[in-house]
Amino acid sequence: MSKNARLSLVIVAVVAVVVAGFLLFSRNDTTAAPQSADGKVTVVEYLDLECPSCRAAFPGVERLKTEYGERVTFDVRHFPIPSHRNAELAAVAVEAAGAQGKRDDMFRLMFDAQQEWGGQQTSQRAVFVGFAQQLGLDQAAFDKALDDSALRERVLAQRDEGSKAGVSGTPTFFINGTKFTGAPSYDKLKAAIEKELS
Repeated sequence: MSKNARLSLVIVAVVAVVVAGFLLFSRNDTTAAPQSADGKVTVVEYLDLECPSCRAAFPGVERLKTEYGERVTFDVRHFPIPSHRNAELAAVAVEAAGAQGKRDDMFRLMFDAQQEWGGQQTSQRAVFVGFAQQLGLDQAAFDKALDDSALRERVLAQRDEGSKAGVSGTPTFFINGTKFTGAPSYDKLKAAIEKELS
């Protein structure tokens, strides 16, 4: 085989490898693209457990969680308003329940019974302890957690973070980092989420 023929074969082989590599990588890019485009939408909600508007928004948010499943991440953060006497302790109670795997269940109980304990000017600790009993929580651990300064600081840190992000009332939603404006009805939140998913 002549020197020129060998050189031509080498060039053809190198070109074939480069083309094959290019096709392989571009194919990987196109298969990866839908996953990143489909990418998660994150909905962050700052709420106050004593706030009637938060209670009103709760069923719609729960419905959206069920409908979107893993496609949308819902992140609930505390923003207890100082004028609500029991909002801060309610938030701590939710986190205390969360330490025993019952955070969502405690949220539900808080909102279901909000009209009974909300707006009271006396401590509603006994009511929250009753909720823990209903959920079958370890009572001693729950009582201890209610007095845990680290849990209280976590709640207050979320409120501070919300204030810095421009939260002034509850509920306030952020969808992929953009503050949601208007009444947070199920339909409007769904439309905003669909826009991010598309």
